[in-house]
Amino acid sequence: MISLRRKPQEEVLTRFGRVQEAARQGAEMCRQSASSTAERIAPAAQERVMLVRGWSAPRLRRAARYVESGLAPRVSTFLSDVAGRVEPPRRSGPGRGTLMAMMGVVAVVGAAGAVATRRGVIRDMTKGSGEHVEDATSADSMTVSGADVDGQVRSPH
Repeated sequence: MISLRRKPQEEVLTRFGRVQEAARQGAEMCRQSASSTAERIAPAAQERVMLVRGWSAPRLRRAARYVESGLAPRVSTFLSDVAGRVEPPRRSGPGRGTLMAMMGVVAVVGAAGAVATRRGVIRDMTKGSGEHVEDATSADSMTVSGADVDGQVRSPH
């Protein structure tokens, strides 16, 4: 019959120690056996490795040539086709360059209109006040706020 009572602690430790020692001895025997087998097999294994290397080198070269000349162009074409299918469609509206050109034209026309308006106002002012033509050139140096060179603000009409 099997005893269900707990074993004394020192008896468990001695059993565990015996198992550890047996495992160490088994591992050491395996190492010794493996090293002696490796010493016996090493020359034959080296010869076999050299034969395998001699057999595989030409096949690797042939595979490399096939990948360069046959497979790579096909893979490249396939990837380009897939990229073309995946790429989103282009916008149908005007491009960025067209919008920038239109904005530039609007800015130039606005600046030209402002200059023409300003010259017309200056001409009207010089006719109404009786100033000479030489004074009209000094009126061209008005600031954006509408003030004259001497700091006085005049109304356009």
